[in-house]
Amino acid sequence: MIIALEEARLKLCALRASLEELGASLHVEELRAKAKELEELTYAENFWSDQARSTKIAKELADYKDTVEGYDRLCERLEEAIMLAEMAIEENDDASLPEVEAELDAIVREAERRRIETLFSGEYDKNNAILSFHPGAGGTEAQDWASMLYRMYCRWGESHGFTVKLLDWLDGDEAGLKSATILVEGLHAYGYLKSENGVHRLVRVSPFDASGRRQTSFASVEVMPEFNDDDDTIEIRDEDIEVTAHRSSGAGGQHINKTDSAIRIVHIPTGIVVGCQTERSQFQNKETALKMLKSKLMEIKAREKLDRIEDIQGVKTNIEWGAQIRSYVFMPYTLVKDTRTGYETGDVAAVMDGDLDGFINAYLRENSK
Repeated sequence: MIIALEEARLKLCALRASLEELGASLHVEELRAKAKELEELTYAENFWSDQARSTKIAKELADYKDTVEGYDRLCERLEEAIMLAEMAIEENDDASLPEVEAELDAIVREAERRRIETLFSGEYDKNNAILSFHPGAGGTEAQDWASMLYRMYCRWGESHGFTVKLLDWLDGDEAGLKSATILVEGLHAYGYLKSENGVHRLVRVSPFDASGRRQTSFASVEVMPEFNDDDDTIEIRDEDIEVTAHRSSGAGGQHINKTDSAIRIVHIPTGIVVGCQTERSQFQNKETALKMLKSKLMEIKAREKLDRIEDIQGVKTNIEWGAQIRSYVFMPYTLVKDTRTGYETGDVAAVMDGDLDGFINAYLRENSK
């Protein structure tokens, strides 16, 4: 046991150099200096008189602090773990080995997560993320698969400290969903989740098939960054949208107001449809839906490198075979494999419970080359 403790201590000590490299990659000292400068600005007497400017500075300051303080906490945790290992060795305390090894694993995982953040280079990677779920052809089976993906991403977000908010939900015919949209709030939410945009394929024995036959189903996950209200690069004209109100229903439970306050908006030039039903009034739902529409139009405009919003032709994604980014096989064997990076795992249950870091990290590395 003492040998195992010494091995863990050596591994922990070796992490000091790794964390120094991480700090340099994150530009921690530069961010620390910038955070100090911005914080001094907030003390100015007229700082909040310019709401747009002050909000922008406050958000930038919060982002800098999050990175710096997170890195500092990780370094402190490492030193505390090294001290724990050294005390255990000195006192021949074999019982401390599991705690030391658990801290070692946790620090390695957190360092890897912070290291992945250095790969975020996209303009909107720091933004919140909006995820929409749509079943492909196949009726109840595909609708159930879409709801399983919805649950998977909610679990991922919650386990990583993000706030997950349901914006819209349309029940499936017998089970699952016809469409749903969530907002994942937190620093770098879009940076992480942009890798998940695309068609997801499921192979399993359908619980809805009395014959017990194997079924293949498809569902799409659409990921876009949430844009700030002060971004005026896209103008949505009243004559270009069709707004309808309807009664809220579905998975929101007590969080959904059961009145005709839900809003659905059709963008007539492109055919894009967005909706919101979780706010407390029609006005709030409309404001949120318009924000979603703006985000969707901006994301398409940027992705397709279009000069004008008028150049967007509408949604063209085919939710079918050959378009998938990832396959989830439940039988005759268990396998989840990403078709873009080749990353795979046999632990389907863990993946469906939100263990997506391996897939996300592999995508970010692949696209940083």
